[in-house]
Amino acid sequence: MKYRAVVFDLDGTLLNTLEDLADAVNAALNKYNMPVCTVEQVRKYVGNGIGKLIERAVPDGRENSLFDNTFEEFCDYYGSHCMDKTKPYPGIMDMLRELKEKNMKMAIVSNKADFAVRELKEIYFQNLIDTAVGEKEGLRRKPEPDMVHYALEKLGCRPSEAVYVGDSDVDVLTAKNTGMECISVSWGFRGREFLQNHGAETIIDRPAEILNFL
Repeated sequence: MKYRAVVFDLDGTLLNTLEDLADAVNAALNKYNMPVCTVEQVRKYVGNGIGKLIERAVPDGRENSLFDNTFEEFCDYYGSHCMDKTKPYPGIMDMLRELKEKNMKMAIVSNKADFAVRELKEIYFQNLIDTAVGEKEGLRRKPEPDMVHYALEKLGCRPSEAVYVGDSDVDVLTAKNTGMECISVSWGFRGREFLQNHGAETIIDRPAEILNFL
């Protein structure tokens, strides 16, 4: 096979987490009597980490005196409710099993908080994906390459031996900054037209298509 490893984004790529994220955002906003967001608004706000998500959802962002409280409330709520509605996209589990059978090494790299990334990995992909890393101190968020390098080191692979799979412009830039080829997926939070307009060169519509590029 062309590659030894695949690095996956999580939200919008492997798991449809959108409704749980929206519920957590709105629970935090409700607590402090702020206007809630629609699911479509949250879809546009995700991708750059929890801090940026809450900054976009809270009126006046980080200038709001309740920003820190809202951030903490989101983390508390999401930590307890990150699996209420979340599920793998159709075809994801079959694709991962086939990659595992081919002895492909796999990792998750996400701008979601590290605790949530590791928890979701253990629940949904425990015996399939080798390692997972989320936002944590000492590693810059995507699109910087730090987290991908960290994951590849855990897998024992070089960037040239791996391909990156994600659903957003952040993922396209992450792959570029890491020196990796990128497969963009149309079923996630951004869609085919958005990806095309943001530099995606390889776009697939079904998880099984990933196998054609490996």
